Amino acid sequence: MILESIVTTMNQEGRVNIAPMGPLVSETLAHSNPEDETMVLRPFHSSRTFQNLMQTRRAVVHVTDDVDLFARAAVGQLGDQDTLRQWVQPIENERYWVLHDCHRWFAVDVESIDDHPPRADMTCRVIKSGIVRPFFGFNRAKYAVIEAAILATRTHLLPRQEVESELRHLQTLVDKTGGAAEEAAFQFLTQAIAEQYASPHPGGSV
Repeated sequence: MILESIVTTMNQEGRVNIAPMGPLVSETLAHSNPEDETMVLRPFHSSRTFQNLMQTRRAVVHVTDDVDLFARAAVGQLGDQDTLRQWVQPIENERYWVLHDCHRWFAVDVESIDDHPPRADMTCRVIKSGIVRPFFGFNRAKYAVIEAAILATRTHLLPRQEVESELRHLQTLVDKTGGAAEEAAFQFLTQAIAEQYASPHPGGSV
């Protein structure tokens, strides 16, 4: 299954990147000791995540319901490197970077790469994991923000009319079931998507 997550990577110069990604995972990951389990990351060639993974072969996959983080990471608006590093803390001699606030995290190493542009399938093995705080519960507005964040990374692939139609549907979920955080994150993404389509070069993945 696909797990909607936040992935942190680092390049050879030590610059950290935070991006949303949906790795392919086994359901056993949720019910057993995750160490030594595998998952598949599928970054686009155009993304910094892909470039970093090709350089260092390391990442941390996070389970989180922080919709503001999903929204800002999707469009690369987490600030400069100093600001971005406030979201994370290093482990294993700064080889991996873990979010301060998340439900679970999985530090992984890339074992093999099946490259088929525009994406690559990177099979990764979990080498360390942790639990930060309990999962609070399901909320449809949070789901809507995550869907909008995914759309924000696809404006270079999808026609504007299709994306705007989907946003109108998702807006209904936010209006009915969301709180202030979900409403703010969704409006942020709606504006960011509009700006991307107004640009001569619509944005891609991060």
